[in-house]
Amino acid sequence: QVQLVESGGGLVQPGGSLRLSCAAPRSTFSGYIMGWYRQAPGNQRELVARITTAGNTYYTDPVKGRFTISRDNTKNTVYLQMNSLKPEDTAVYYCNRPYSVVPWGQGTQVTVSS
Repeated sequence: QVQLVESGGGLVQPGGSLRLSCAAPRSTFSGYIMGWYRQAPGNQRELVARITTAGNTYYTDPVKGRFTISRDNTKNTVYLQMNSLKPEDTAVYYCNRPYSVVPWGQGTQVTVSS
């Protein structure tokens, strides 16, 4: 059974940083574009960043210049470094495969508040 496990969330003050991790089974991770998503209360889940197997990245405008997605293909793990966090970044963050979605993990809560 596919299992994506997100971790690294927490409570942080505006301007702070967090690093999220998502571990996946090798069969789920290897050879696939991976992405980070978020869902704020009352909103739909949205993509924030994605990364190809070669390391090419894409970011949505709200996070561009503040977030960095990366992956370790030896550990089957994708990361999201989040800097200069804003209250509007508050959401549950998930990882998945943008072009061949698998069952969602539990996500990790990120709360940006003073």
